[in-house]
Amino acid sequence: MDELEEIRRRKMLEYQQKLAQEQELAKRQAELQLRALLKRILEPDAFERLGRVKLSSPELYAKAVQYLLALYQAGRITKKITDAQLKALLLRLRGPKRETKIKIMH
Repeated sequence: MDELEEIRRRKMLEYQQKLAQEQELAKRQAELQLRALLKRILEPDAFERLGRVKLSSPELYAKAVQYLLALYQAGRITKKITDAQLKALLLRLRGPKRETKIKIMH
C-alpha cells in the first residue's frame, strides 16, 4: 500500500512540474508577442521609455499597456506612437502627483 501511494505521489509531482513548465512557456510566449506588438505600435524612443516605466512603476506600465492594447484592438492606432505622445499618456494615466509636506516642529 505504501509503495502504491509513493508511485501516485511521484506521478502527481511529475504532472505538477510539467504543468508549471507549460505555464511558464505560455507566459514567455505571451510576453514575446506583447513585446513584438508594442515594438510595432511605438517608435523606438517610446518603446524604450515604456521599458523604463516597467522597471520603475509596474502598475503604471500595466495601465499603459492595457490602454495601448485597447486602442490597437479598436483600430485607433494608425501610425506609430511617438515618445511625446507616450509621455502625455503616462501623465494622464498617473494622475495628479500628491504633494508631500513635511512640518518641522520646534
